[in-house]
Amino acid sequence: MPIIQYIDTAPKLSELCRQISKESWLALDTEFLREKTYYPKFCLLQIATPDWVACIDPLALDSLNELFDAIYNPDIIKVFHSCRQDLEIFYQITGKVPSPVFDTQIAAPLLGFQENPGYAMLVSSLLNVNLSKAHTRTDWTVRPLSEAQLEYAADDVIYLCQIYKLMLEKLEKLNRLDWLKLDFELLQNTELYDVSPKNAWLKVRGKNKLTGKQLSIVQALCEWREKTAQNEDRPRNWLLRDDMLFELAKLQPSGVDELIAVRGFNERIAMKHGKTICRLIDEAKQRPPVPLNEKGRSAKKSQHQEAILDILTALVRIRADENDLNPAILASRKDLELLLFDDPDSLLRQGWRYSMVGQELEGLLKGEQLLGIEAEKVYSVNKPE
Repeated sequence: MPIIQYIDTAPKLSELCRQISKESWLALDTEFLREKTYYPKFCLLQIATPDWVACIDPLALDSLNELFDAIYNPDIIKVFHSCRQDLEIFYQITGKVPSPVFDTQIAAPLLGFQENPGYAMLVSSLLNVNLSKAHTRTDWTVRPLSEAQLEYAADDVIYLCQIYKLMLEKLEKLNRLDWLKLDFELLQNTELYDVSPKNAWLKVRGKNKLTGKQLSIVQALCEWREKTAQNEDRPRNWLLRDDMLFELAKLQPSGVDELIAVRGFNERIAMKHGKTICRLIDEAKQRPPVPLNEKGRSAKKSQHQEAILDILTALVRIRADENDLNPAILASRKDLELLLFDDPDSLLRQGWRYSMVGQELEGLLKGEQLLGIEAEKVYSVNKPE
């Protein structure tokens, strides 16, 4: 194992950046805390190559500009496992998302693994190594960090290097590396990391069951909750849980006393924000909600629609089996619904999924393709003219 470089001064950081500039790819991981804040508190950045490993302490450094300039070099591939939260931290600090990236969690299903496999599972399966869980609940804000903590953090990128090299070799052998291009490009969408308060309600589950006034109230309260959580840097659910949003939308309290009487409502929040919450509820009742605009997908589907989805699912399973893929990575039920309802954002209309099965599925939906059964196998053919 290479010696862990602990970077906590500007001179050490400059030397590390010179090392980074010589590399064609880097394995990266972050340690952060988010239990008591809206924004993740950046506590440690681990970087490794096959030859060296470093743990950078952002709490000890006055500026990380030089580091991010080095990492953001477009000639260097940034390798992560499940990178959404890591990229969110980078975006919040720099206002940009690094590219290009390679995510081993996204790539793994193309090599026969389940959808969204955990890092420890990949390390165990590919390297026959069982990762320690001794510091899973570490408070990474506390200094100094022990040697054991640094070794635990460094392991995440040391083994990530090995996983990446193995995956790259396998993907190239199977000619599947290009399949991932679109998936990785989608990670550059800044909307993934910068939640607009106005659109916060879109992430609340069960909204399609609300009446017009109730939906309008939930939309207003979600926007207020997101803005307040951002301004106060506290978890949104510390202000209002999702189930409380629905309760308020149904009960529609008109004053602080009625708000406090709602079962489970935080009295401290009521005293601090109660008047604002009641005002927002009253105003929301007077206007129509923003339309769900879900093209009927949230409504109960007809038996014919469900049957069509079953047929599409069958074809997906066949093509997945032919390519030794988990069917879930090729197309989920939701992906098929998007295609059925002619949604332009369907992943089945893009990239390798379109070539493998999307175009064929479109042919079925248009009546241009037919399915048949022969010798206990399902096949598709072009509809005769």
